[in-house]
Amino acid sequence: MYNSESSFFNIIAIIQARMGASRLPGKVLLDIEGEPMLVRVIERIRRAKSLTEVIVATSLDKSDDPIKQLCEARGYLCFRGSLRDVLDRYYQAARAYSADVVVRITADCPIIDPGVIDQTVAAFWGYGNQLITELEEPGKITSPTEVSSPPVWDFAANRLPPPSKRTFPIGLDTEVSTFAALESAWNEATLPHQREHVMPYLYEQKERFRVLVVNHDPDYGHMRWTVDTAEDLEFIRQVYSRFDGRADFSWLEVLDLIDREPQLAMINAEVKHKTVTDSESQQID
Repeated sequence: MYNSESSFFNIIAIIQARMGASRLPGKVLLDIEGEPMLVRVIERIRRAKSLTEVIVATSLDKSDDPIKQLCEARGYLCFRGSLRDVLDRYYQAARAYSADVVVRITADCPIIDPGVIDQTVAAFWGYGNQLITELEEPGKITSPTEVSSPPVWDFAANRLPPPSKRTFPIGLDTEVSTFAALESAWNEATLPHQREHVMPYLYEQKERFRVLVVNHDPDYGHMRWTVDTAEDLEFIRQVYSRFDGRADFSWLEVLDLIDREPQLAMINAEVKHKTVTDSESQQID
C-alpha cells in the first residue's frame, strides 16, 4: 500500500479474463496474428507508463486452467478467484498485490491503448484533462513514482453506460478507482450487475463518490473495437494484419486505417453491444 516516506502509489492494472463467453467461447485465447488475444491485451497494457504492475484475474473454475497455464508460461502475474462474483475477484486480487489504485481492463479489448490508459490515470489524479483531443500528449504521469499526493477522484472512466454518452471507441474502456472505493463497493454492493461488472456501485451512488468521466473530442463512441463475436474477431484480425506484425500501433493509427479503408468498420457494424444490465450466467468478461 501507499508508503508516505517514499511517496509511492501502487497503481495496478487488473485484466479480467475467462474462457466461458457464450457468444465466442474461449475468445481470450484465440489467435490474432500469431499470438493469443490475451497476450495482445497484456503486452499493450504493459506499455502504459503510469502502471506499477499488470495482473490477469481469472477464476478458479477448471475451464480457466488454460489462462493460468498461459500466464505461467509467459511469466505474467495471475490471480484466481470467484467465477461469478467478479467484484470479489477484483477486490481479492487488489488486496493480494497491495494495490492503492486499480485500473480495470477486460481481456476482450486487443486494441486497448496504453496512451489512453495514461490519460485516464492522469485525469483521475487531477494532472490531466477531462476532455481529451487527438493532439494531446498521452498523459502527464510518466511513472507511478512521480505521484506524490493522493488522487483527486475516487473513480474515473472513459465511458459510462447510458444516459452518459460514450466518446471513445468501444474497446478502449479504462476504469480507475482507489482501493478504498473498490473496498466500499465490495462491502456494500448487492445487486447482481454490481457484483458482475465490478464498478457500477461507484457511479450509481449519486453524490457519495467523486466520479470523473473522461471524454474525447471528436466523438468516436460509435466505433466497435472489442471482441464478443466472430465478426468482431475478424475485424480485429484485419486491423492487426494491416500493421505488418507490429503490435505497438496506437488507436489513432487505427482511426487513420479505418479512414483509408472504411469497409473494415462494416465487418462488425451490425453487432449489438451488451449493456451493464445484461448478464451472461451472472458474469460478463
